[in-house]
Amino acid sequence: MIETPYLLFLGDAPDMLAAKVAQGIKDWRPEYAVGQFRLPGCKADMGLPDMTLAEAKAAGVKTLVIGVANRGGIVSQSWKKVLVEALEEGFDLASGLHNLLRDEEDLAAVAKATGRQLHDVRIPSVKYPIANGEKRTGKRMLAVGTDCSVGKMYTALCMEKEMRERGMKASFRATGQTGILITGGGVPLDAVIADFMAGSIEYLTPDNDADHWDLIEGQGSLYHVSYSGVTLALVHGGQPDALVICHEPTRPHMRGLPGYKLPTIAQVRDTALALARVANPACVAVGVSINTQHMADAEAKAYLAEVEAETGLPATDPFRYGAGKLVDALAAV
Repeated sequence: MIETPYLLFLGDAPDMLAAKVAQGIKDWRPEYAVGQFRLPGCKADMGLPDMTLAEAKAAGVKTLVIGVANRGGIVSQSWKKVLVEALEEGFDLASGLHNLLRDEEDLAAVAKATGRQLHDVRIPSVKYPIANGEKRTGKRMLAVGTDCSVGKMYTALCMEKEMRERGMKASFRATGQTGILITGGGVPLDAVIADFMAGSIEYLTPDNDADHWDLIEGQGSLYHVSYSGVTLALVHGGQPDALVICHEPTRPHMRGLPGYKLPTIAQVRDTALALARVANPACVAVGVSINTQHMADAEAKAYLAEVEAETGLPATDPFRYGAGKLVDALAAV
């Protein structure tokens, strides 16, 4: 188990989106997030106290969590001095990067010498099966997006919170490093061998009560040429009964792909439904989740009304305005 509380390491993140791991922990497990550590030039800010390692130690921090999800998921050389010092000061390290802490010889050597732990949450801990496509009991919702990092995890977490407050049976199912760090379990899907990805989602969402909803965290986008494979594994392995389409309307292009524009909400809905119905012919789209964080209140509400008029589906920003509309639609399935 990863010891809490955390000091969130933001490194030299170029923007807030690059620090989405830290943002997710701060928003959903604020009791874990004691402070942040930023390098010169860092453009991200969680609004937490900036702490030195000594200050974090005095505040009771147990683990330095790498809160950055950079393209390619690498441990940057510019971070190494701080990471080594953290181990020497008595902190464990936790990371969800593809580039594993344990594979960094200098970090592994210092951890061994100091008796500290290196937690790589992006390592599959289970021998997952190949998907069989058999129908499972219980119900499942999958968040699918027009792009990466548009709010799929937040959508599922907001819906779980609302459903539990209503006394409904619901479980958030984490499929990425941030969700795993928030909930303590899940499938690090993009680190699973391709042939077993869909099977890992079947494993994650097994038979359940007829009125229980698994709320599956989406990954990537069917329209993102870098990450569409992981999305399709979720669509088929999750065998969803319901889809929620997630979108961030202020982006000029796909994340990391300047030459690609975002697809429309309708395009994602229609494509995702066609593919989902391969495994579950009864799958339906129930709502739209809009990430309005870069929009003023009046602009956001006007945009949501426009989306509802265009799609015929309830639309909301579940983090800003609540997930009630989406849960109402899900309850009707």
